[in-house]
Amino acid sequence: MDLPFWNFSLAVYGANAVEDECLGLQDQFGIDVNLVLLCAYLGAVHGAALTAGDFASARAEAGPWHEQIVRPLRAARRTLKAITFRTDDETKAAAQLRIQVKAIELESERIEQMTLGRWTEARLTSWPRGDSREAVVGNLQVLLAGYGGGAERLAAAEAAKHLIAAALDQVVIK
Repeated sequence: MDLPFWNFSLAVYGANAVEDECLGLQDQFGIDVNLVLLCAYLGAVHGAALTAGDFASARAEAGPWHEQIVRPLRAARRTLKAITFRTDDETKAAAQLRIQVKAIELESERIEQMTLGRWTEARLTSWPRGDSREAVVGNLQVLLAGYGGGAERLAAAEAAKHLIAAALDQVVIK
């Protein structure tokens, strides 16, 4: 199955400092990284400028899966990393389990992106198109405002320079 959003996300997330930026938004503000990557994808690849209503709709579409599956898997993986065991065997077994949970967590993220990809395809022709950089930055600002706004979150969108650059590099590469 061709998953352009997933392929784009893997390439962008692997770029210099993007992972740290995305995880910072996730950990500081509780933002779904898949929605951050959707901002970058739709802006960079399609020049699509989204509205608050668009993001509310995308969040509603992916939200139940994210909250009920992705977040609990992430919490389990992080908890496994933090537990201290008394024996090396227990430590090794927990480390192996953490690797397995991480793989399942990644698969759950891919499934969420499949949902967002389907959501995108149904709306793609209805969005206005413009400059890719402006669309990425604007989409991030709209997304962050939807998570509660505030100057700190809006500044975070501007600070995601590596994410924006990596997203735009993917368009140039293709």
